[in-house]
Amino acid sequence: MASEAGTSTPDRPAPDSGAVTDEATPDHDPTAPAHGHPTEAAYVKVALFLAAVTALEVAVYYVPALEGVLVPILLACGLIKFVMVVAVFMHLRFESRIFRRLFVLGVLLALFVYTIVLTTFDVWSR
Repeated sequence: MASEAGTSTPDRPAPDSGAVTDEATPDHDPTAPAHGHPTEAAYVKVALFLAAVTALEVAVYYVPALEGVLVPILLACGLIKFVMVVAVFMHLRFESRIFRRLFVLGVLLALFVYTIVLTTFDVWSR
C-alpha cells in the first residue's frame, strides 16, 4: 500500500519498533551474537552425568557410616544437578545476562521466603 507521500506502509511493524520478528533470529540477522548450542552427544553426556549423581545419592543413602553427613551430601548432589540442568537444558549460558540475573534473583527470593517460613514454624530449634 502506498500512502499519499509516496512511501509504502509495511504490513507489520518494523523490527526496531519492539516487535518480535523472524528477522531477529541469529539465522536471519548477521549482527546477532553467534553461539553454538550443545550437540546431541553433549546432552547425552549431561544426562549420563546426572544419572551418575543420582546413583551416588541413592548409594550414599544406604551407607550407614554416612548417616551423620547424609543431608549435606544430598544437598550438595542436588545443587550440582540443579546447576547442570539450569546451565545446559535451560540454555541460560546462551541467553542475555538479564535472564540469568532474573533467574538467580528468583531462586534467592525463594530461598529467603523458605527460610522465613521455616523460622516462623520454629524448625531451627528442634
